Amino acid sequence: MKIALIAHDKKKPEMVQFASAYQSVLAKHALYATGTTGLKVMEATGMKVHRFQSGPLGGDQQIGAMIASNEMDLVVFLRDPLTAQPHEPDVNALLRLSDVYRIPLATNLASAEIMMHALKRGEFHWRELMHAKQAKQQ
Repeated sequence: MKIALIAHDKKKPEMVQFASAYQSVLAKHALYATGTTGLKVMEATGMKVHRFQSGPLGGDQQIGAMIASNEMDLVVFLRDPLTAQPHEPDVNALLRLSDVYRIPLATNLASAEIMMHALKRGEFHWRELMHAKQAKQQ
């Protein structure tokens, strides 16, 4: 599966802890992240992460484009709801796209943890089945 990792500045330490704690699960999948988040996760875990631009410089939109193209399967976006973000419209667009395209989205550590346990148990196979069905129709 393709998994996006995004974290606002104050949440980056949490993302590093999360990725380290669930490295055994995440390492089995293709990881994508916005700039600094991806760098910090790579440095802490040694996992390969495809890095996009920083969120304010278009990284959120790049991940959103993958969602709209049905090329992203799961998003972990540790948001900081108490700090104003200069790219708030991009953040909202990413959240909206996740809803429109039915992409599982965790916006806090508790929901991200639940998603990792479900992923470990293989409970996201419906995404793979959906991809196979769409490929067959083309």
